[in-house]
Amino acid sequence: MLRILSIFLFTALFTNAFAQNSGRMTTNPSGDIQLSGIVEIGYLGVLDHKVQFSNSGTYFDYRKDGGQNVLFPVSRFSLELRYKERNTIVLLYQPLRLETQVLLQEDLIVDDLTFPASSGVKLLYNFPFYRISYLRELVPDSETFKFALGGSLQLRNATISFESNDGNLYRTNRDVGPVPAVKIKARRELGKRTFAEFEADGIYAPVSYLNGSDNEVVGAILDASLRTGIEFDQPVTSFFNLRYLGGGAVGTSAPDGPGDGYVRNWLNFFTVSVGFRYTIN
Repeated sequence: MLRILSIFLFTALFTNAFAQNSGRMTTNPSGDIQLSGIVEIGYLGVLDHKVQFSNSGTYFDYRKDGGQNVLFPVSRFSLELRYKERNTIVLLYQPLRLETQVLLQEDLIVDDLTFPASSGVKLLYNFPFYRISYLRELVPDSETFKFALGGSLQLRNATISFESNDGNLYRTNRDVGPVPAVKIKARRELGKRTFAEFEADGIYAPVSYLNGSDNEVVGAILDASLRTGIEFDQPVTSFFNLRYLGGGAVGTSAPDGPGDGYVRNWLNFFTVSVGFRYTIN
């Protein structure tokens, strides 16, 4: 918690310092540029999460057999730059690290390596992502309703590992790659200081189509949230947020290590969080 609060304080100070050192921002009475720092803190629950490496591998259920039937802390950090009222650029960082340790009820096969039943295994699912987005406001004349459409480019940075308690058995899969997505955002003013927002980034497409590779892999992501909030006197806004985070991939790529290159990885998560926005006009 102290680390998260420290990051929020740093974001607020950075936002304020950026504004104070930018003559355009501080001397622009028309409010053409607005910079906001946003922090979310809460918990994550796993609705469904399964993974398989190699055609001969186990389609492993993390929630049922991998210890992911508990809640995990979650945080989210972003900067939003709004300019000329209708344009917004968003920089996002989403940590996502799930670590568990379980006693296997059945044999677990990962890339041709068998972790035997009744043995202990340490599981790491580390899937943080970085995202840059652009939004264009499509309803600029309404004072109570806003709707924006745009796109995102997400960079995944995945590490998925299986390690026996004695360290003798080990498998890991690592991957870094870009993922484009469509982005929408809508906002409704509920009162003088209250509001509701819906936001989503998502795509479903063959990986080879997205990045020009020869990999026969189909992938998808959906990051959708619904929030309601209260606007205090500037510069602080607070909100309560419900989020669905899902996606994954299935198919075969060129093997880089043991196994035949087949991967099946699908996740369905939800998060409940509170958030704070610090804005400089």
